[in-house]
Amino acid sequence: MQGLAMKGLTVAVFFWTLISPSNGSKAWPTHTVCRNGNLEVLYQSCDPLQDFGFSVDQCSKHLKSNLNIRFGMILREDIKELFLDIALFTKGSPILNFSYPICEEDLPKFSFCGRRKGEQIYYAGPISNPGFEILPGEYQVLLELYNGDRSTVACANATVISS
Repeated sequence: MQGLAMKGLTVAVFFWTLISPSNGSKAWPTHTVCRNGNLEVLYQSCDPLQDFGFSVDQCSKHLKSNLNIRFGMILREDIKELFLDIALFTKGSPILNFSYPICEEDLPKFSFCGRRKGEQIYYAGPISNPGFEILPGEYQVLLELYNGDRSTVACANATVISS
């Protein structure tokens, strides 16, 4: 009986750390996506209620057209439809705004499309993007995932430093 109570406590603590900012602060920790000699990519969740995990296999200024990523989170919203908005800035000036449908009701592109609130999504695999070289500089990127009701599913403030 004591072993079951301990397992239940361990699971509760694990889920609490997934959905709560650390150290009683109002901000989530800054995560390192990748770091090599001439490129560093960092992100922090801007959702006050939830953090998420994200990583890439390649950390190069020469971004390939097929990039392998890993992304995981517990859903707070249904994702029958899912959209990604990306805004890129440098020195406070906008450079690029981009919107991309990830899950459309009639055209699900990934196996996690259609998942419900409370379910976990985890994706490990390639994403298609235009291959390009990241020019020297410091860039701020705002990423927002939202569903068909325009409810935020996840968001992040990222910093890209290229030398």
